[in-house]
Amino acid sequence: MKRNSVYKLARLAVVAAMYVVLTYALSFLSYNAVQFRVAEMLMLLCFYRKDYCWSLILGCAVANLFSPMMALDVPFGTLATAVAAILMTRCRDVRIAAIMPVLTNAIVIPIELYIAFREPIWLSVLTVGGGEAAVMLVGAILFKQLEKNAGFMQLIKAEQRA
Repeated sequence: MKRNSVYKLARLAVVAAMYVVLTYALSFLSYNAVQFRVAEMLMLLCFYRKDYCWSLILGCAVANLFSPMMALDVPFGTLATAVAAILMTRCRDVRIAAIMPVLTNAIVIPIELYIAFREPIWLSVLTVGGGEAAVMLVGAILFKQLEKNAGFMQLIKAEQRA
């Protein structure tokens, strides 16, 4: 295996691991009806480089193994992440990309919460979507500032800039 392939695999594995660790360490925020899954900020990496989609989809799937709704969260929560990640790669601005996880999670997770706990769907759309929007707003502001740092952009191997 070439050095570049090993480096790429390691970079992607670190991002997946960061997603899992952040989600699990902050599980009291990550798995409730009002979700502030801080690890979702990492989704913005998909905007800068498509191969981060794999890291974040895998990281989400593993993190969802710890969810109280594991049976639903692993397939459907991971699907929401996959759809958001793919949509983010097609965006032209990180602020627009930040909206994609808000939309997918505000649609999918309330359905899961309804099936699992009979939570009212519209209330869950507001609480899950609101929590995701708050996290992604902070993430978009942070990443917009980090775009100005050439060292950071080189570190993440950014292929796309706003």
